[in-house]
Amino acid sequence: MPARTKVLVVDDDPKTVDLVKLYLQREGHTVLCASHGVDALRQAREERPDLIVLDLMLPGVDGLSICRTLRAESSVPIIMLTARTTENDRLAGLDLGADDYVTKPFSPRELAARVRAVLRRTADEGLEGAGPPEVSCGELRIDYRRHEVTIASRFVVLTPTEFRLLGALAREPGRVFSREELIQKAFGCDFDGVDRGIDVHILHLRRKIEPDPRHPRYIKTIYGAGYKLGVS
Repeated sequence: MPARTKVLVVDDDPKTVDLVKLYLQREGHTVLCASHGVDALRQAREERPDLIVLDLMLPGVDGLSICRTLRAESSVPIIMLTARTTENDRLAGLDLGADDYVTKPFSPRELAARVRAVLRRTADEGLEGAGPPEVSCGELRIDYRRHEVTIASRFVVLTPTEFRLLGALAREPGRVFSREELIQKAFGCDFDGVDRGIDVHILHLRRKIEPDPRHPRYIKTIYGAGYKLGVS
């Protein structure tokens, strides 16, 4: 992890911002702050933070809209911070491309640990060193060194979480991975997403790499078992 990783904290509650800023600065991060959706988008584009902690309930532009907008133009890791606690709320955030989800009230020490974990997964070169630096499957090509994915020579923008998940599947094409195995392979023991979150990430990957996501060519569902990568 870089010595001075830049984190953008977005929340309209000054006390929450001050608390999160204090704990993240103790971790050695440079912390940027925004309390309004429009300002958050501006800073995300101009400052290019390494990670964003994003509240959902914001004035101007809400957090879900910010996440949706950023995912159309960036793969910056996003941790959502919100008082919405249901599984459907968490899945809605993951469906838009969030990498993790922390509910209020929260422990600032836990949030700091989540930030470390997401940044570690983003920077971790374990997958790159576990096999060939490049893997191809049909028209799908994964370059682990450059963190690039192409399909029929077209570049595909993936979030860090999506890249790690696809990278894990591609290392052993044809092997069926259970959801639990994919969590371990792609994220390690520190992943705290809901089990169904893997299904959401698979759905996103299919939308990005499959010619027809309703009839997947690459990422196959093996009912009752999990997923595998292959070409039919």
